[in-house]
Amino acid sequence: MVQRFLLPLLVVSSLLAYYWPTGWIDPFGKQISRYYLDWLIVITMFTIGWMLPRDELAQVAKRWKAVLGGVLVQYSTMPLLALACALLFQLRDEYLLGMVLVGCVPGAMASNVLTINARGNASFSVSLTTVATLLSPIAVPLAMRMVASMLGPEMNLLEQAAGDDVYTRSSIKLCYTVVAPVIAGFIAGRVLGKWEEHARRLCPVVANLAILAIIAVVVGRTRSQLHDLPSQLLVALLLLNLAGYAAGSIAARVMKLPDGMGRALTLEIGMQNAGVGTLLALTLFSDTCAIPPAFYTFGCMFTGTVLASYWRKSQFRD
Repeated sequence: MVQRFLLPLLVVSSLLAYYWPTGWIDPFGKQISRYYLDWLIVITMFTIGWMLPRDELAQVAKRWKAVLGGVLVQYSTMPLLALACALLFQLRDEYLLGMVLVGCVPGAMASNVLTINARGNASFSVSLTTVATLLSPIAVPLAMRMVASMLGPEMNLLEQAAGDDVYTRSSIKLCYTVVAPVIAGFIAGRVLGKWEEHARRLCPVVANLAILAIIAVVVGRTRSQLHDLPSQLLVALLLLNLAGYAAGSIAARVMKLPDGMGRALTLEIGMQNAGVGTLLALTLFSDTCAIPPAFYTFGCMFTGTVLASYWRKSQFRD
């Protein structure tokens, strides 16, 4: 139910955080949210791990070339596309850094659901998300370093904003907030197999509510900046999203994937895990830096839903 109405709920929760009355205890403010922000991602990743199919490892091993190829395309093209979009629209400082984070994070769980709606290969989509997530402590810092080297010393905001150890800190952060909870959730799902039916109903609700809360925190902590949000940032985010879909589609054709797997790869690359990007921005960089990942969630949910609806009505290509 929550997944079905995720986009409207994103709007409602964000408006609630934006118009939260001054003088009230603010659950979305920095003073309070810092105590629970990490736990939101931990809970989300734990539920994702619990929902992984029992034979997921076998599925990854069965088609490891396609899975690793898709993950490689994601971690190589999206950071470069994010940087290109940011520079094209002359974004600077925290907005530029936020765009880079959007491009460097792994794919999102929402792509799995939309792949099902698009009549794509759901198992392949889950494999891509799983492997990209498990590799994130290594791949995300490497992607960040790649972009930083291209920016050069004059524009290298990564080290300027968070110090020279930003890559190590981001790797450690991803290990205990992303990878460890996924593994723990997967183990819990196998040990507590009798709860699987209940977990299938509850886990997606919990994960999506956590994502709603994360985005609401960004809105609540950046109310003053949102008044002067540059329009070119929104256009840059939309262009990045569409460019991600294009990259996925081209990669699927180059890899000669069946249409169902191609749809899965396209959605996986275009729909980045903005929740993880938001967490990295809020805890390692600045509140303003978290605005691009938060707004990317709105855009990719909308475009992904439209694309999945179109594919659901279309025939597979020969």
